[in-house]
Amino acid sequence: MSSMRIGNGIDVHRFGDPVADAAIILGGVRIPCDRPLLAHSDGDVLAHALMDALLGALALGDIGHHFPDTDAAYRHADSLALLGQVTALVNAEGWVLGNADITVVAQAPKLAPHINAMRAALAVAMPAAMENISIKATTSEGLGFTGRGEGIAVFATVLLERS
Repeated sequence: MSSMRIGNGIDVHRFGDPVADAAIILGGVRIPCDRPLLAHSDGDVLAHALMDALLGALALGDIGHHFPDTDAAYRHADSLALLGQVTALVNAEGWVLGNADITVVAQAPKLAPHINAMRAALAVAMPAAMENISIKATTSEGLGFTGRGEGIAVFATVLLERS
C-alpha cells in the first residue's frame, strides 16, 4: 500500500463587471481589484483548486460533490472554512499534507505582494506548516481568457503522506 498520494486541482472563475471598492479573495486574503470574481461562494478560486487537489489525491470526489452550488448553505461560503473541512476529511482518512504547489494565472491584480499572506492563511486553515505551501503567480502573456483579463485560473498539486 502506498505511503504517498498525489492530487491535482484546477479551478477557474470569471470576473464580473467593475465595481467601486471591489476586491477578490485569494487564498483567504482580500485583495483590491477593480472587478469581483463571480461565484456561488466567496469565489476563492485558489482555495477551490487546492480542495479539489486534496480530494482528488484520495479519490473522494470534488468540491461540487461535497459543497454543491445548488445548496443555499454554501451561498457566500467562506472557502477557508470549507478547506478546513476538506483537510479534516483527509486527516480522518489517515493522510496529512506533505506539500502543496499552487500556480495562479492572472493578468491582474498584482499578486506578488500578497503571496506570503495567502500562504499563512492557508497554513492556519488546514492546518499545515507554511513551508509546505508554495504559491506562484504568473500571467499568460495576454493569451486566452486570463490574458484578456476575463478571469483567473488556478492549478494546484498536492502530495499527501500517510499520517
